[in-house]
Amino acid sequence: MDHFTYRDGVMHAENVPLPRIAEDVGTPVYVYSRATLERHARVFREALDGVPDKLIAFAVKANPNLSVLKVLSREGYGADVVSVGEMRRALAAGMPPEKIVFSGVGKTRAELLAALEANIGQFNIESEEEGLELAELAANLGREAQCALRINPDVDAGTHDKISTGKADNKFGVPISQAGQIFGKLAVQEGVRLRGVAVHIGSQLGELDPLERAFTKLGELVTSLRGAGHTITHVDLGGGLGVPYRADDELPSPAEYGTMVARVTRDWGVRLIFEPGRVIAGNAGVLLTRVVRVKRGIKDPFVIVDAAMNDLARPALYGAYHDFVAVQPKGSDMTANIVGPICETGDTFAMGRLTDKLESGDLAVFRTAGAYGATMASSYNSRGFVAEVLVDGDKFAVVADRIDAGAIMDAERVPEWLE
Repeated sequence: MDHFTYRDGVMHAENVPLPRIAEDVGTPVYVYSRATLERHARVFREALDGVPDKLIAFAVKANPNLSVLKVLSREGYGADVVSVGEMRRALAAGMPPEKIVFSGVGKTRAELLAALEANIGQFNIESEEEGLELAELAANLGREAQCALRINPDVDAGTHDKISTGKADNKFGVPISQAGQIFGKLAVQEGVRLRGVAVHIGSQLGELDPLERAFTKLGELVTSLRGAGHTITHVDLGGGLGVPYRADDELPSPAEYGTMVARVTRDWGVRLIFEPGRVIAGNAGVLLTRVVRVKRGIKDPFVIVDAAMNDLARPALYGAYHDFVAVQPKGSDMTANIVGPICETGDTFAMGRLTDKLESGDLAVFRTAGAYGATMASSYNSRGFVAEVLVDGDKFAVVADRIDAGAIMDAERVPEWLE
């Protein structure tokens, strides 16, 4: 459920009509609903009532906007971060350092040092080499880094190849067949306290079976590690639960996920860490856009909108589907190709899509755009960066300014010898 609904024939975000935002802020613009973020955060937390000891750390990569993070911080969420920039955002939003988990395969030496100095709650170590480097840095600072070893369980998540992270040939974690040996080597290093294991097999999962198989393998590993004399107190189960992009998508609910987790982990005796991202933020945002013109096509017309692949990259990157609807439907429909203005054929959101009848100047939205939307934006074609708005009841605020092409150009320098 979200809070983007029609009233008197006009789509509203909570109690704010979207045409008002378009008039005040311009288009394209991301619009987030605070009520939806809060509802999804609570539904996910309540789904885990059967887990006695847990930390829910929002995957900041899904939506790093400071106001979004502030909303989730107030809901008691921590942060799963994959860069020092994301860590700083989480801290700035009020998320306590002890609730921050640093994941990611390519943490630099500078990032490891910054996270140590911030005294974050946990490092998810992705390799033996990273663990040894972290141990050295922490020992030199006289600190002990709290760590988990990320395991690659060789489980196919059944999602898009580019967002699958748990197969043997993916770059993440250490092979489960080598986990015991690597864990043993890192556990004796001064500077680190290796207290658990972590797993994350992919994003936008449509079934629970791959997750259950990965968690079952992880539970067997926990038993084996304890049998070898290691103390295991924390297990990070990652994220990956999918959201419906189409009205008829049938996906496991957070409640079904929570029931499965409670059953599989009931004898583990650990603190469980969860890293939801898309399932919290996805349906809490839309990308509001205006039709530039409708161009005649060979078969179907092209609806050219002012949003582009630099604003919403998922369709170009993954062939991803986003529902596209008029803000003020006219009561009739059309079959059209939905495209942006960028000089790439890849700047195509949909081909042959049945949608509301649209004309030049009409407003429309791409739905389910609150996750992996603005955070993946670029300035390709010198278009600048899209603005972001947060709605709260009958009020709204710009929570990320539009950065135009001129401001980006102002950051560039021409050397003297080219003057």
